[in-house]
Amino acid sequence: MTETHHLPDPERQPEFYADIPTKRLLAWVIDTAVILAMCLVAVVFTLGIGLLIFPALYVVLGFAYRTATIARGSATWGMQVMAIEFRQRDGQLFDLPMAALHTLGYSLSIAVFPAQIASIVMMLSTQRAQGLTDHVLGTVAINRRAGPARR
Repeated sequence: MTETHHLPDPERQPEFYADIPTKRLLAWVIDTAVILAMCLVAVVFTLGIGLLIFPALYVVLGFAYRTATIARGSATWGMQVMAIEFRQRDGQLFDLPMAALHTLGYSLSIAVFPAQIASIVMMLSTQRAQGLTDHVLGTVAINRRAGPARR
């Protein structure tokens, strides 16, 4: 993996990675509920026509939601509830291009089932609890620090 000296060290600062796989799962459940609610609103506003393209609607709205929320605060709403955030390999919060790349990687791993299984196994077995997309991009999900707002 690429150099990650600006990220918390999992051996000296394990609190940043404590319970990350569980928190990511719970955040995913929250985000899925938000995306489904957005899709249902879209179906109502399209007078039911959205039902004909519901899978595509879910993919497009989900991609937009994840990219926008991650670009805004380095976390989706579900991740914010679970007090976790993404960091780039240099320790910085995500910007729009990184949010879009991470969301693309997530979407591809969801679309290719073996990649999703590999990602889950990696989250459960690596020191930094990184999934496949995180490993490729050199990013991590960590527990947020308490204190004043960042950015």
